[in-house]
Amino acid sequence: MTLRLYDTATREVRDFVPLVEGRASIYLCGATVQGVPHIGHVRSGIAFDILRRWLAHRGHDVLFVRNVTDIDDKILRKAAEAGRPWWEWAATHEREFTSAYDSLGVLPPSAEPRATGFVTQMTDYMTRLIDRGHAYAADGNVYFDVRSLPDYGALSGHRLDDVHQGESAGTGKRDPRDFTLWKAAKPGEPSWPTPWGRGRPGWHLECSAMATSLLGSQFDIHCGGMDLIFPHHENEIAQSHGAGDAFARYWLHNGWVTMSGEKMSKSLGNVVSIPAMLERMRPVELRYYLGSAHYRSMLEYSDGALTEAAAGYRRIESFVERVNSRIGAVEIGTVTDEFAAALDDDLGVPAALAAIHNTVRAGNTALEGGDAAGAAGAASSVRAMMGVLGVDPLDEHWLTAGGDDSAALSALDVLVRAELVRRATARAEKDWGTADAVRDRLAEAGIEVTDTPDGAQWNLKGQE
Repeated sequence: MTLRLYDTATREVRDFVPLVEGRASIYLCGATVQGVPHIGHVRSGIAFDILRRWLAHRGHDVLFVRNVTDIDDKILRKAAEAGRPWWEWAATHEREFTSAYDSLGVLPPSAEPRATGFVTQMTDYMTRLIDRGHAYAADGNVYFDVRSLPDYGALSGHRLDDVHQGESAGTGKRDPRDFTLWKAAKPGEPSWPTPWGRGRPGWHLECSAMATSLLGSQFDIHCGGMDLIFPHHENEIAQSHGAGDAFARYWLHNGWVTMSGEKMSKSLGNVVSIPAMLERMRPVELRYYLGSAHYRSMLEYSDGALTEAAAGYRRIESFVERVNSRIGAVEIGTVTDEFAAALDDDLGVPAALAAIHNTVRAGNTALEGGDAAGAAGAASSVRAMMGVLGVDPLDEHWLTAGGDDSAALSALDVLVRAELVRRATARAEKDWGTADAVRDRLAEAGIEVTDTPDGAQWNLKGQE
């Protein structure tokens, strides 16, 4: 079968045909390093890590670029509020993101450019846009003239009359629908020299400059969250096409992680940070959960869904480990046709997981029936399929990630959750004495309970 992917730009599922046979070039909009990452931040990293692994499995040499936005309004504001240098704030949280990606088994990118390292390329880009009549300078700012590009809005479906850039702009805009390429320097802010004066880059310009500098004027796939379709990706296309670059041939967008139907974001306060999550469960189980839904669907977070996903992973893990201990070392085999068909159909991970569970059931039947060859074959196939999803139970990464501490935390989570269920039942029955006793007992054990709209959450004291 041919890999088929849903292209946001054409609004259809298309055969993936790379620019160069046997190679695939991918650009993923990475982190804006303004704070500690939560599970909503890393979902795109996991979703498109699966894309990368599947392309590699299918024989492609994959060039994967994931950028870091290390300068923007939020970084400057938060660093100032904390009384810390902006560059130190950005570097600190970039390391937090790297740690989160590494913990969850996301492969390192081929290149990870920072915006501040590409100011020269951005200046060249603006020069090209001004020379071609698509941008203009005003009061030290540089803006893109959206009316100069006839197909502006094609990616998102926005009509020009309905466009609102949602940005705080400087002076000199000819039209409020124009977007900022370069921001004139302000007192106390970092700035770089350009022919139009000192300043700092606009968000959209960064990605066009980095993507084309590293991948060329045209490349295969551009990825990111669906919240980036407008204005960010729409504006990337506009400035890239305006500069004469063909840019991305396919546009892929992942859905959000939601809580109570709302996008997970710091502004809503419904944040579940990666460090806090990894105190409660093993990294491989969190990765399995975050990668289990179709990448284009919303993933509604709840403790129940998390627990169910972890149990599903453990069933697969248990089968592989039992074969490994009873029959002998399980080697990595081949994926099933059912699994391959699922991933070739726009990365259909839910159907791919169903294929894995079918293989596990068949393998368990063979194991219990004394069919060693059948059980070993099933286990080797399961390893291959789980490896494509980045969660092979016998992969060295997971065997060394957290070690006994992760297993202990996973076991502790089961016990604490049982106590929290008992407390919730007591509260529902207005048995305040029992509810308080449960909480006090957990507190004596060094476990802090916090009541949230999504239910009670727990942490080990001093480890938040």
